[in-house]
Amino acid sequence: MAVESYAEAHLVETDPNIFGGVTLDAFTGSTPARHLLKLTPGVPKDEHYDELAAIFRPVFAKIADGASERDASRTLPFEPVGWLNRVRFGALRIPQSEGGYGASLLDLFRLLIELGEADSQVAHLWRSHVGFVESVLQLQDEVVRHRWIERIVGGQIVGNAYTERGGNQLGTLNTTITRSGERWILNGEKYYCTGTIYADWVAVAVAHPARAGRQIAVVSTQHSGVKIFDDWDGFGQQLTGTGSTTFENVPVDTILPDEQQINDPESAIFQLVLLAVQAGIARAVLNDVRSSVQARTRSFSTGTGVPVRDEPQVLQLVGEISGTAFAVDSIVLASVAEIEVALADTSLSPAERFAVCELAADRAQTIVQPLVLSAASKLFDGLGASATAKGCNLDRHWRNARTVATHNPAIYKSRIIGDYEVNGTAPQQLNAIGDVGATQPAGIPHNSGQPEPTT
Repeated sequence: MAVESYAEAHLVETDPNIFGGVTLDAFTGSTPARHLLKLTPGVPKDEHYDELAAIFRPVFAKIADGASERDASRTLPFEPVGWLNRVRFGALRIPQSEGGYGASLLDLFRLLIELGEADSQVAHLWRSHVGFVESVLQLQDEVVRHRWIERIVGGQIVGNAYTERGGNQLGTLNTTITRSGERWILNGEKYYCTGTIYADWVAVAVAHPARAGRQIAVVSTQHSGVKIFDDWDGFGQQLTGTGSTTFENVPVDTILPDEQQINDPESAIFQLVLLAVQAGIARAVLNDVRSSVQARTRSFSTGTGVPVRDEPQVLQLVGEISGTAFAVDSIVLASVAEIEVALADTSLSPAERFAVCELAADRAQTIVQPLVLSAASKLFDGLGASATAKGCNLDRHWRNARTVATHNPAIYKSRIIGDYEVNGTAPQQLNAIGDVGATQPAGIPHNSGQPEPTT
């Protein structure tokens, strides 16, 4: 159907992927610019991405349908993870020649943002897997690399067990591996084990008897000595499986190379996944405020007396949230693009590459988090008290955004950036969070700005 005017445009069937809900083919005359914008700013048309999106968007739509109900009932998303696994979401970054999709880092994060829009908790639980896959792609040992590529292409998922809840000194770990015959054996207890309850393998931060600093040992979650608990009780992101895991005499499958632990950009990738989740939340807020305003018939006595969908101040608020979602997408994707270039730049030393990646992620984090929190709170200003009803569950956006924002608090990142800008101080690679006592382990400065749990 052709549309000659803006007024007639509202009669056109909506497409949720386009601002204003109008398809481009519907217009023959002048069209308000907002109808021509898709929420993927700053990214040129990419046929490969479009092909990937065509595969995953139907799955994202299924996930979105049950997201609010799962959050309200605290139902762990095993089924949605299975849907994603069937289309091999975890193999996006594996080269096509090795059985994967051959997605660029930018492709991956654009899809993560879309998944975060569907369900921020499902997107978040893939964080550890995304980081591990990047480590696998950097492996120099072809035998080990091939083994893990085969597993990932086959649909196996890797979780995370880096952080200890307490009792370990800053920069040290109580979880250990010891030699037993021809095998390494892992023992310890971890918390904030995001994604592990859904995973086939878990990457564990351990102390090695012969190597300094943190090392990463990978073990099977199916071993009888691995016990995974769903005891995460945060008020947001409740379904990410961010609970405890204990290990008792568990054989180690793989220990990542020692040199890969030095100046590893993994922490920047981990932070970017969280920022992609935040970008998804901003999109979800926009979706909910838009649809709620469109459907609302009841107005305030203090308004202008027109329907809510025509109320100038409400429209201004929706416009501000739309601008926020656009800005957040832009910042996150710009940061991803900078990191992707740095990872491919062979002229950079490992230390330089680490610094570029860390600063790109840190700068994005300092801006993205307050924007998303503001949008998730502003949503209620346009809808009124009825929007706070538990049945609406609109508070989940703020709860989830606030919880994500507590990871590696942005105040420390701002200080790190400022120190770099003013004094040229490069970001520091730290081994593990822990308790700060009167004395510090060698190499851990008192003002190091150690991040909060990497969940």
